[in-house]
Amino acid sequence: MKNPNLNFLFIKQLLVLIVLFMFSSCNTLQDKKVIKLAHGLDISHPVHKAMVFMAEDLEKRSKGTMRIQIYPNQQLGTERQALELLQIGSLDMTKVSAAVMENFSPNMKVFGLPFLFRDRAHTFNVLDGDIGKALLDGGQKYWLKGLGYYDSGSRSFYTKEKSVESPEDLKGLKIRVMESITAMNMVSSLGGSPTPISWGELYTSLQQGVVDGAENNPPSFYLSRHYEVCKFYSLDEHTSVPDVLIMGTHLWNDLNAEQQKWVQASVDLSVAYQRELWAKAEQEALDAVKKAGVQVIHPDKSKFQKKVASMYEGYQDENEIYSLINRIQKVE
Repeated sequence: MKNPNLNFLFIKQLLVLIVLFMFSSCNTLQDKKVIKLAHGLDISHPVHKAMVFMAEDLEKRSKGTMRIQIYPNQQLGTERQALELLQIGSLDMTKVSAAVMENFSPNMKVFGLPFLFRDRAHTFNVLDGDIGKALLDGGQKYWLKGLGYYDSGSRSFYTKEKSVESPEDLKGLKIRVMESITAMNMVSSLGGSPTPISWGELYTSLQQGVVDGAENNPPSFYLSRHYEVCKFYSLDEHTSVPDVLIMGTHLWNDLNAEQQKWVQASVDLSVAYQRELWAKAEQEALDAVKKAGVQVIHPDKSKFQKKVASMYEGYQDENEIYSLINRIQKVE
């Protein structure tokens, strides 16, 4: 007997590919090059607003010959699915967390290590410097061209039934994580039970008790409305995993030098703009969830740091990653 759910998924994927093919066909009929960009966030999110800013700038910069068409809210699939569509040339651009990107470009896993960055200034110095640029370039052999990093703040735990004030409070809790081995190892090191779930399914999973909590930055916690279910937010700020803007090499290599320059310039402007938006959104989000009755906790971070310290030594046999860790820690 056939599984109706599998049939539904097949039909859904087929429809997505048909839509993408239709848009690709439009490109051949017009002088304008239309770049299809998909992401999983709401249109009120700072990332989406920065993308709109980028699209407007590119259209002006190219004098109308290039345009970005944005598909938000996982319209074309999860972050992992979007990367796979980039690799086969069915999608042009996406934004993914570096934690998801590590499944495609392994050295990106370094960003998922807890307490790697000292503060926000240290984070940006790494991302905008030689290390960050080398990691962006490293995805090209996987058909993924890194263009820049959006700020994604710091990730912290939020839970339904009890506050997390020390690692011991995570014991026995099922915590949603991204599809990232590093994220799973971190939650396991802290005593929790990591459970990978796609972002679009998380609200329902929290409601139904599939997981007891999750971890993310303040704007995502607020804009996803997860605060309606989880009333405890513990600002341990364990990781600062950036978002990465990616273009498929199928398109990047098809652009001429001038078009590549336009795209990169528009990306760079949007990165600066997104970081401004993000700083405001973080405080607004914390104020809003507090007003909604969420208890915001400021735990002793050193307790969490001690628990995950062994993760660093676990990379001694991976020369590239261990070297990256040491280089990042030495950046001023």
